[in-house]
Amino acid sequence: MSDNNHNTTKQTTAEVAQSVLDTVRVLMLELDPESLSSVNLNLKSDLDSELGFDSLTRAELLTRIETHFHVSLPEHSLSGIATPEDIVQAIQQAVSTPLVEPVITQLHQIKLDTVDQMPDDVESLQALLDWHVEHHPDRPHLYVFQNANDVEEISYQKLKDKAMEIAAGLINAGVEAGDCVAIMLPTSNDYFFSFFGILYARAIPVPIYPPARLQQIEDHLGRHASILNNAEAKLLITVPEAKPLAHLLKLQVPSIEAVVTASDLQGSTEPVEVGDAQTDDIAFLQYTSGSTGVPKGVTLTHSNLLANVRAMGKAVGASSNDVFVSWLPVYHDMGLIGAWLGSLYHTMPLVIMSPLLFLTKPQRWLWAIHHYKGTLSPAPNFAYELCVSRVKESELEGLNLSSWRLSWNGAEPVSPQSIANFTEKYAPYGFKPETMSPVYGLAESSVGLTFPLEVRKPRVEYFDRESLSRNGRAVAVTREAAGAIPVVGLGQPLVGHQIRIVDELGKELPEGEEGELEFKGPSATQGYYRNPEKTRELYHDDWLVTGDRAFTLSGELFLTGRTKDIIIKAGRNIYPHELEQAVGGIDGVRKGCVAVFGSQDRRSATEKLIVLAESRETDPRTLRSFKKQINNLAVRLLGSPADDIVIGPPHTIPKTSSGKIRRSACKDLYQEGQLGRQPKAFWHQAMHLAVAGVVPQLRRYVRTLQDVGYAAYAWFILGVLSPMVWILVALLPKKSWCWAVTRMGARALITLTGTKCTVTGLENLPDEHQPRILVVNHCSYLDGLVLIATTGLECRFVAKSEFLSNPFTRIFLSKLGTEFVERFDVEKSVVDAKRLMADVDERQPLVVFPEGTLYRMAGLHQFHMGAFIAAVSSDVPVIPITLCGTRSKLRGNSLFPRRGDVSVTIGKPLYPEGDGWSAAISLRDKARTDILSHCGEPDMAHNSVR
Repeated sequence: MSDNNHNTTKQTTAEVAQSVLDTVRVLMLELDPESLSSVNLNLKSDLDSELGFDSLTRAELLTRIETHFHVSLPEHSLSGIATPEDIVQAIQQAVSTPLVEPVITQLHQIKLDTVDQMPDDVESLQALLDWHVEHHPDRPHLYVFQNANDVEEISYQKLKDKAMEIAAGLINAGVEAGDCVAIMLPTSNDYFFSFFGILYARAIPVPIYPPARLQQIEDHLGRHASILNNAEAKLLITVPEAKPLAHLLKLQVPSIEAVVTASDLQGSTEPVEVGDAQTDDIAFLQYTSGSTGVPKGVTLTHSNLLANVRAMGKAVGASSNDVFVSWLPVYHDMGLIGAWLGSLYHTMPLVIMSPLLFLTKPQRWLWAIHHYKGTLSPAPNFAYELCVSRVKESELEGLNLSSWRLSWNGAEPVSPQSIANFTEKYAPYGFKPETMSPVYGLAESSVGLTFPLEVRKPRVEYFDRESLSRNGRAVAVTREAAGAIPVVGLGQPLVGHQIRIVDELGKELPEGEEGELEFKGPSATQGYYRNPEKTRELYHDDWLVTGDRAFTLSGELFLTGRTKDIIIKAGRNIYPHELEQAVGGIDGVRKGCVAVFGSQDRRSATEKLIVLAESRETDPRTLRSFKKQINNLAVRLLGSPADDIVIGPPHTIPKTSSGKIRRSACKDLYQEGQLGRQPKAFWHQAMHLAVAGVVPQLRRYVRTLQDVGYAAYAWFILGVLSPMVWILVALLPKKSWCWAVTRMGARALITLTGTKCTVTGLENLPDEHQPRILVVNHCSYLDGLVLIATTGLECRFVAKSEFLSNPFTRIFLSKLGTEFVERFDVEKSVVDAKRLMADVDERQPLVVFPEGTLYRMAGLHQFHMGAFIAAVSSDVPVIPITLCGTRSKLRGNSLFPRRGDVSVTIGKPLYPEGDGWSAAISLRDKARTDILSHCGEPDMAHNSVR
């Protein structure tokens, strides 16, 4: 035993208690210098309700206690300690051990055979597990930490066997197909067995998070009563400590027939015969909110989940050679779907520990990656910050993170500084900058929505803060520029998914303009369980509303904020309404004058939960009582204390003209340090609130009016020019005259709509006597007009034969010499292709859009081969032409033109090399590479979405 440990044992209980209180006091002062003025700190003070210590703060406190007293506290300390007195007892009972604790006592590198076959044809989660049992039943699937050192291996066969036992137990308990069964279990073997047991019984799992401390079980169950009522849960599978509370729970949730443990359900060997799950059956409910009121249970089908894990796997290049390491909670979508189900689908082993093991000692996560040679391991932003602030260099000796190839950062706002801090600290231990991969997702899209399409360093761009906040336009600036704000790129939509940014009118915005983010795709939920009102609010036509604000650049998503009031704290979603209502019920607090909002905490890189309440009381003791009551309510309703509570005088909280609380304005005042100050004169407050409310709204109205005005003006110009051009083209006898009129009309449209058009590479165009094939990326209905206006060539456009059915388009395009081809009839399309190949040596260059059609999403899609086969057969060069900006001006499926400039880049001629199919493929790839290098959009060759 060291001298320090020996000295610790010599301290009296009173001395230990005083040292503990001193440590708590220092931490309180660091968090809030004024906190001690409203709290009577003593050994009986509740860490949650009185001191406002959430799980992150308690973990920090215990780390300081261990360092100060040179002891290692028991693993359950984070969940078991409620007061400073409990800490004193834990210190006295702790065995003095070295602080650098080995997470795993021996090396457990996983070496498994490669599995090349994928379960691509399965249509349900049950069928997925069955597939693995059929192909490799004894292959390890899970390595579950039972505690810091004990890890248990679970094979696919064992997972199914235990799940089938639970399924039989559920059926014997009266559970029928379609019933909801809630799971309130920590990360453990029983959780995994129970989840699939419910599925095999054809019931619907409803994961809810377990209490942070067992002493809170009663309050915790009460807090989740609304979720259980909304789901009409028939059974609750939970920990043994909760069973005595079954009678109390039944009073609040009439549908609950029993509260059981996984052990209660196991032991039956009866066969389970409930039929096969269908692809559109609900696989589980992911609740995103709900303590009071009507919670929101995101319904996710087997089809949704399989589509999402397949798409994410493709984005990250997942395979059976990967090893997934996770501490993410399995009752939350990122841990349940991203970590567990993603690992299950791609036949990769999953090493998983509980969140508490990570929170108490974040280095355990890193050492697990080291020992198991983990390759994939994601986390929310706060986790990376914890590993920077809480892990000491002495705890990292020998650490090797070189096996870690991808760590996507999601589930909460991504901090560029946290990325930089983590990368810098762990680079000496083998962590590569490109391992960090910021992503975006939400429960309504199962979990993942946008991922980078390639392995790269995190993309952090800097934009002018004033332009972004005032005008909603992303103007790029240098990092050193005054007012520069960093925004992290979150990748492009997953395969089969789409995103768009819309304005106040619901019209899609061009790139670089901020608006509301919407999405759709095969992972998208069909709505909220038994909540038609919230489901209606979720949809805008056939798009789903995210509640987030964002813009795109080159098809990549950049998130700027939230329109919804959700607060994301340490990876958990917190909704303010319920706490506001409860605080408003405190005697002495003004009803309707309570605001709950989030504020970024630079220390932990997560959001702080702030409660602002108005009261006429000024007595310090009364105010202390208010704060204590508010914290008690926060813990009871949300499971987390408030980080800061501000009691202000009447009229502190800004409201709209209709009386609604303006939480964003409260947040601004809080961050400026203006809350709780003596109110200024009424006229001054009125003027300030009027200006603060009217000016931003006025800017939005002006922006909307400008957009509508421009669209109307553009259509007016088109409406004036089009009839004149069409009539002249229809009547003129010579093709060259028709082209001259069309060119004049196109140039007039570009000029009169204020569109700046930049052209480079005109010298690469052919003269009138040289046959060429021009291949162009297809972004918009404006593409043809822009080519006509800028190239000066009389071309033969290749257009789809559907245009022939419309007299207006047929007459106009035919007079210009357009070639019409069949897209859907195979025999006719072959004939058309042969005709084009025979005519390719005509003088007029042939213009082809090799993507075949236009897409609303940014990105260059796969090229069809027709033009390149024709070029090789006729020994004619191909000229790649890149269009930029036309998509933003007028997107596919949109009739709302926008302001913006366009550019045309004409590449050098590419000559065929050789004959046959291989030469055509080579020519296609060269042309596509040239266009891809200039278009500034992602490569969507394997991500084609209409």
